[in-house]
Amino acid sequence: MRRPVANPETVASAIRIGNPARWEEAMTAFTTSRGRVAAVSDEQILNAYHWLADTEGVFCEPASAASVAGLLAHGLPVVEGAEPPESVVCVLTGHGLKDPDTALGKAPAVINCDNDLSAVERAVFD
Repeated sequence: MRRPVANPETVASAIRIGNPARWEEAMTAFTTSRGRVAAVSDEQILNAYHWLADTEGVFCEPASAASVAGLLAHGLPVVEGAEPPESVVCVLTGHGLKDPDTALGKAPAVINCDNDLSAVERAVFD
């Protein structure tokens, strides 16, 4: 999408900005870097959010997971006439507690146990 969005709706609250104040600068950076913009769904963002936590041990906010969702959904960026990149960087700038509502809404139920190491071990491993 290469135009402002009137009323954006997404689970990724930090990127729910339809017309950023520095739109022109962002588009210049996108164009000169030969970058790529591709949409992903909230489901894809949340899948990436969970994948990052489960696979990489990274607890980020949904907006940060959006770049990983894009990579998972659309693959490596391809520039006509260029070799595929050796690496791709997805910058995850927001900690998961930056959006506590999503974290709490997607987390499993809290398991209460006594303040004792053996009780914690039983709660975790049984």
